[in-house]
Amino acid sequence: MSASELESRAQDSRLIARQGVASFLGSATSAIMGFILIVVLARTLGDVGSGVVLQAIAVFTIVLSLARAGMDSAAVWIMPRLVAHDPVRIRSALGTMFFVTAISSSVCAVATALLAPGFALSGDSHSDEVVRAVTVAGWFLPAGALLLVALAVTRGLGGIVPYMGVGSVGLPVVRSIVVWLAATAGGSFVAVTLAWAAPLPVALIAVLIIVRFQVRRHERAAETRGSWRPIAALRQSILSYALPRTVSAGLEQTLIWLDVIMVGVIAGSAAAGVYGGASRFVAAGLVIDTALRIVVSTRFSTLLFEKKLVEVEALYRVAATFLVLFGTPIYLLLAVFAPIVLSWLGPGFEQGSTALVILCVGATLAFTAGNIHSVLLMSGRSGWAAINKGVVLLVNVAGNLVLIPLIGITGAALSWAFCMLLDATLAVIEVRRFLGIRMGVGTVAYALLVPVVTFGAPAITLRLTVGATFQALVLAAAIGAILFVGWCALDRKRLHLHDLRIITRRR
Repeated sequence: MSASELESRAQDSRLIARQGVASFLGSATSAIMGFILIVVLARTLGDVGSGVVLQAIAVFTIVLSLARAGMDSAAVWIMPRLVAHDPVRIRSALGTMFFVTAISSSVCAVATALLAPGFALSGDSHSDEVVRAVTVAGWFLPAGALLLVALAVTRGLGGIVPYMGVGSVGLPVVRSIVVWLAATAGGSFVAVTLAWAAPLPVALIAVLIIVRFQVRRHERAAETRGSWRPIAALRQSILSYALPRTVSAGLEQTLIWLDVIMVGVIAGSAAAGVYGGASRFVAAGLVIDTALRIVVSTRFSTLLFEKKLVEVEALYRVAATFLVLFGTPIYLLLAVFAPIVLSWLGPGFEQGSTALVILCVGATLAFTAGNIHSVLLMSGRSGWAAINKGVVLLVNVAGNLVLIPLIGITGAALSWAFCMLLDATLAVIEVRRFLGIRMGVGTVAYALLVPVVTFGAPAITLRLTVGATFQALVLAAAIGAILFVGWCALDRKRLHLHDLRIITRRR
């Protein structure tokens, strides 16, 4: 291996570590505020009320993935390439993406309002409130879609801090506060849903201002000024990439939120509230995944465009190591102490303990594939990603229809866990087939062993001896953290953690 290749790999590892810290802090804040939001809904509205609001949020999130028309992924894919090789076309690309998003999201908002009454056919005693909540949230789809695209543009233009500051910190914090105010003031389920959606236009304005400054900065650096006039070849390239990504993104969000909706339709809003609470805890472990994806996606795009597949594979393996190493401890603690964790939401939510354990196990196993979906997407094969999501969605729907009537929310959890593994497996096979990039099973397995031994063993021991108590959870986390840090310090080079030490020392 040449000296330049070694230096490139070292720089990529340091990139993950340096930007990953900022990304992690933002993602962690978002996850914490998401958890607080769930607690607020559960404590103030109960399982029924939280079920109604979560069903509205689920519908909004699924439709939002279609409303943004794949332009957020297109921005992450094409903006780094334009910045590096053709900055004069940045404005033209932005004009195309924002125009398409505005049209698509407006159509989706109208469609949501027209189709929302379909929830009244479920037979649930609170279905009318679900209809009104879905309708109210739906009118904010244009603001939400444009916001996500604008945030993706800030990433593509090299802005991790703006992306995290508005999307992962500002919006979640403001949203949780506004929802809490509406809920504690005795607002209806619909009013609380409105409070959840209302901050979106404000966040959009803030991000558009940031994008304006970023565009001007890149144009000044290149001593050029682009035109907003659409360029046919560029527009065609964006649309060709985004169309299949629109499908796959819609299917992806459907996979994440469909269970909540189907549980609500089949088992009622109360069951949806319990399952929604349990499934949102799983989002805590996705903090690491989100943080890494934000950092490495644009780098994957650049390296793949330059056909540096060796560097892509090395970067992918480092990211997979970090994902498994730092993401697994969260799921281990959540799974072992599921009853005590769910009790924080209020009486009756402990019924979701088994579901939470299944969800945590499924997410942990899916983590072993690393950021494989980002590699597939940044290679330009958004069509294959869409096919994967379609297959997985069909399996998930079938699983839910069979298992929810038989074993309730446990069946929904089993279906979701299996589908996450299936989705990751398909992407691994395709990346290996199309790009020749291998997963690195030994590296990932070793990274998984570290948290299993340091966190898993103490947690299980304390659960069996002390029981499912808050004190046991805190003690398990403390012991696990000490053992984990010790192991990582002793083996930091094999785990690529020496880059973190270098960055800390420089700072």
